[in-house]
Amino acid sequence: MKAIVLHAPNQYSLADVPTPQPPPGWARVRVSAAAFCATDIEALTGGIAARYPVTLGHEWCGVVDAVNGDARAWAGRRVVGSNDVCCLTCRACRSGMWRDCPEFGEIGFARDGAYAEYMLAPCYALRLLPDGISDIQAAMLEPLGVAIGTLDKAQAKLGETLLIFGAGSIGLNVLAAARAAGLRKITVIDRAEDRLAVARAMGADFTLASEPCDAESELRRIYATGPDIAVDCTGAEQCIQLALRAAPKSGRVALAGYGRGLDMTIHIDDVHIKNLRVTGAGNNWNVLDRCIDLVADGVISTERLCTNTARIEQFDSVVAAAAARAPGFIKAVFVFPAE
Repeated sequence: MKAIVLHAPNQYSLADVPTPQPPPGWARVRVSAAAFCATDIEALTGGIAARYPVTLGHEWCGVVDAVNGDARAWAGRRVVGSNDVCCLTCRACRSGMWRDCPEFGEIGFARDGAYAEYMLAPCYALRLLPDGISDIQAAMLEPLGVAIGTLDKAQAKLGETLLIFGAGSIGLNVLAAARAAGLRKITVIDRAEDRLAVARAMGADFTLASEPCDAESELRRIYATGPDIAVDCTGAEQCIQLALRAAPKSGRVALAGYGRGLDMTIHIDDVHIKNLRVTGAGNNWNVLDRCIDLVADGVISTERLCTNTARIEQFDSVVAAAAARAPGFIKAVFVFPAE
């Protein structure tokens, strides 16, 4: 089969590799669609550790091709799945905190992922896809899960106000989830006007270009005392600093952006004196079922975030467009021909 193989940082190729065989309790999935994530750029360049050689790809859907074990009812079913591989027996797993498992390993980083014609996934992680969810939308359920998990961690409530830094995939997913959850006065800040236009189309109440406007003054105009919740989806130091300054006393700040391993400077009194609750929001375990239900019922749709479709043979051009934040580009989805 064809697969993108990452041999080492900045060294990858489209290769012919053996079709994988599922171990006991696992299924083989013929990939239908796999969405490209900005996190993949970090893995490609070595910013995020991966097991080499490895096939990336953690946003996916497909059809079960083979099963090893008793769960043969999955065969031939159209599925999406969690990427969390864990023991299921330790204290963390039994409490649902899969990513705290000592044996945790994520598909697409520690295990081969979806930039291939076939991939493997544990049967316990699989979920059936309703017919009404397209392959494109299904492949983007994972970042929607990140958004829902972020709002969960921020303890978002109906009627609260929200500030979002970043109008990339995660920021726009947070916007979609927040709209569905009944948050209000939602402001999105980004440097790219084309992405802010998408945010407005998705229901943002206010959008601010980070340059050249005085974002801090504009935020004081929008929020008399500050937003109830600020979510940073950029991982950028200046955005995190502004989020902490903009938050009101006893406000909540969720950090959903990857910081690329950088050390950053913050004014700690922005947190201490205002009694802010600052939450890391880098994981999204156990929200996939909610994502499927919300999309299937028409409560949320994020399909418009797919601005590019491509074949796996066009991997280089997708990486280049994502790295450069090409005009109009938000997210690319690789599609695989049905057999």
